[in-house]
Amino acid sequence: MTEKTCRLVTLGCKVNQYETQLVKETLLRNGYREAGEDEPAELCVVNTCTVTNTGDSKSRQIIRQLSRKNPGTRTVVMGCYATRDPLAITDLPNVVEVVTDKRELPDVFDRLGMYDIPNGISQFDGRQRAYVKVQDGCILRCTYCIIPDVRPGLQSRSPQDIEDEVRRLIDNGYNEIVLSGIHVGHYGVDTTRGKSGLPPFRLWHLFEKLDQIPGEWRMRLSSIEAVEVNDDFISAAANCEHLCPQFHPALQSGSETVLRRMRRRYSIQRFLEKLQQMREVLDRPAFTTDVIVGFPGETDEEFEETLEACRQAEFMKIHVFPFSARKGTPAASFPDQVHPEIRKARVHQLSELERDLAEKFYRDFEGEELEVLIEREHPEKTGLVRGTDRRYIPVELPGHAGEVGQIVTATGAEAHRHYLGALRWREANVTI
Repeated sequence: MTEKTCRLVTLGCKVNQYETQLVKETLLRNGYREAGEDEPAELCVVNTCTVTNTGDSKSRQIIRQLSRKNPGTRTVVMGCYATRDPLAITDLPNVVEVVTDKRELPDVFDRLGMYDIPNGISQFDGRQRAYVKVQDGCILRCTYCIIPDVRPGLQSRSPQDIEDEVRRLIDNGYNEIVLSGIHVGHYGVDTTRGKSGLPPFRLWHLFEKLDQIPGEWRMRLSSIEAVEVNDDFISAAANCEHLCPQFHPALQSGSETVLRRMRRRYSIQRFLEKLQQMREVLDRPAFTTDVIVGFPGETDEEFEETLEACRQAEFMKIHVFPFSARKGTPAASFPDQVHPEIRKARVHQLSELERDLAEKFYRDFEGEELEVLIEREHPEKTGLVRGTDRRYIPVELPGHAGEVGQIVTATGAEAHRHYLGALRWREANVTI
């Protein structure tokens, strides 16, 4: 079989990255290989994002660039932007397929002459941890989010397919698996809701099942809504050997009035109570989160409420996003849009608080034993590597390139604003 060349470009979230990997493995099975850096590709695949207007424009820009750099290529466009506005993509140069529903991919492959389609992935190229998509879709209607329009409904994968995929990835050398999805906490809701005779199988049942896979590997959840953390979830998390004690409940705002305008489903008090409940059962769990600042109508007082909520939550990491009006969402037409300079100032202020909270959290692990997944060599300091521990603390420690992808033991030494310096027993005299 003559090899054909392909090139794949991904924008957006972990789920998109997983889906691109699945497409890539399909292409490789069917006689394709990835084109070299300066080599034209016969087939290009672009997996688009539409969370922001910038994602839309960047997707179009990439499609045009691929056309210029790969003359005569055939371009397949998939992803959330393709679903939301296929007509804007159809007329772009060299586009031969616009996949508006990823369930159509087998038909697209068939039209392209590809019939050997894997049931899940075996690698996660370019990364030391592998993402595994466990579900798709969101049924909530937060006023700022377009995703329920482009990934509607709920679709959970079968536990057995997920287990097979996780085992395959572990066998292929991946020591950390991240369970990912559009709304991970709704895993299993669609398979048993309203179906008599079927026992429930929810997210905590899934990670309990995966925890039975032997070996020195670890498992992480990409996200979880605080309102979906119940007693069963906490009990299962506390008893899972492989599950990392790091969780990502999205706060979005620490103001009750802003949360109502966002159409979120919780109060600040209830959110904080959930975190405290987990802290009482789990061993010093780390909490990371997302916060949108400058939401329409956000006053100085409401922003201060967000700062205070973050202090009380003691987040280890906060992904701070300035509000971006997304066409097609209710929030885009809300009155009292916050001035860009005010949004920028609030991003800076919250980011400074985040560094303070992070350093405080890191300090608690000075002198503690750490299990660190080595991810890369240090770009500037010879003899050091970078990685993350079970709580997702960024760690710098002595090591070498041959250890990338491995989990090693170290001792926390000195907390900094952006990382925790660590020592290894055989390099105890090395200063970081």
